[in-house]
Amino acid sequence: MQPEQRQSLLAASIGTALVIAYAAWAAFQILVLNPLAAAPGAPLAEIHAEITSAQGWGGSAPVYITLGIGVALALVFLLLARPIGSPTVTAAIYLVLLVLGAVGYFSASFDTGMSLADTYNISGGDHSPWS
Repeated sequence: MQPEQRQSLLAASIGTALVIAYAAWAAFQILVLNPLAAAPGAPLAEIHAEITSAQGWGGSAPVYITLGIGVALALVFLLLARPIGSPTVTAAIYLVLLVLGAVGYFSASFDTGMSLADTYNISGGDHSPWS
């Protein structure tokens, strides 16, 4: 393996790890931190049960599916890291994926945020300081 290919593979490995970490944090924020901040003092299971019964919340599967798109793309690019060639191009691809993570986060959190807003008469925005 040539040095440029090794650098490209390293950039892809680091990029994939960052995309996975971003998606994991986003899921934790959407499904745990934000609901707990929106309804302080209530147990998480109770919050999820209330928004499910009150508004027909879709559950956690849509969150994982939406955020999983970025993870899947990161893994595909990891497998293609050597054919892509340049470490700069590889790093740029992962930077674009990370930037698009904001769109994925918004899409994944919309249903949960609106269900929290409707159930608890609050705004649909993030309530956790970690968002």
